[in-house]
Order: sequence, then structure tokens, then C-alpha cells
Amino acid sequence: MTLSAIKEILPRLNEVVFELEDGTLVPHHFHVTEVGQITKNFIDCGGVIRSEKVVNFQLWNADDYDHRLKPVKLLNIIQLSEEKLGIEDAEIEVEYQSTTIGKYDLTFDGTKFILQNKTTACLAQDACGIPAEKPKVNLSNLVANPASSCTPGGGCC
Repeated sequence: MTLSAIKEILPRLNEVVFELEDGTLVPHHFHVTEVGQITKNFIDCGGVIRSEKVVNFQLWNADDYDHRLKPVKLLNIIQLSEEKLGIEDAEIEVEYQSTTIGKYDLTFDGTKFILQNKTTACLAQDACGIPAEKPKVNLSNLVANPASSCTPGGGCC
């Protein structure tokens, strides 16, 4: 989900709810402690220089159980970040504390924002020699070479 997409959704909501992919709700008393833009410049394993930008939201839980972040407040935080930091429209990455700080992609199911697990990947599979997909071979279609095959009772095994 992009920053522009969440800005279109928030005015239509009565509450802001985040849910992990496994159905666990982020406690309703969460805070958005950071909104920023992260730029990552790197070289992949194939030697290609790459750059990636994401808008980062950090969610945090405190012991103030009566806290509820309203959609208009989150929209105001986003707009202030755009104004003061010059944040550009980009995909949103959410940081949320579980056993360690997790990074998640964000989608919306019509009522809740869903934190989707992120995965790693090789960006230069062709340079690494990683096959796109392991070829599937149907063993019943293999033709045996009579000169190199064993036959029952042939004494080669």
C-alpha cells in the first residue's frame, strides 16, 4: 500500500485497526511513534547498484490503555511528515515489535490494515546461477539407454 492510498482510506474510517497476517490484532492502544522515509542504497550479489525508498510507520504499545489513535490524527501526522520532511509517495513499510522489530508490508481489507510478513529474496538470481524453477521430470517418460542399464538377472547390480 502506498502513502497516497492510506491517505484516501483514513477519512472514511471511524477507527484505525492493525492486524497481523495470523489474525492477531495490534492492541487498540498502539501509538504511531514515527513516520518517515527510508532510502536504502545497496549492491546486490550480482554487482548491480540499487536504491529503494519506503515510507516507514513505527507502531508501539505503551501502558496507556485508554489511548486510541483516530484516523484524522494519523492523517495529520502523515501530512506533517510530508510537509516537514518532504516525504514522497512510496510503499509503506510498518515496523512493529514482536520478539524483535518486525518489518511488514501493508494492505487494507476494507475495515482493517493488515501487516503482511516480508520475505527476503535474491535480486540477481541470474548472476548467482539460481535456476528460476527446478525442472520437473516425469520418471515414467525417461528412456533407458540399453548399454548403461541393468536388467533383472543381468549381473550388473
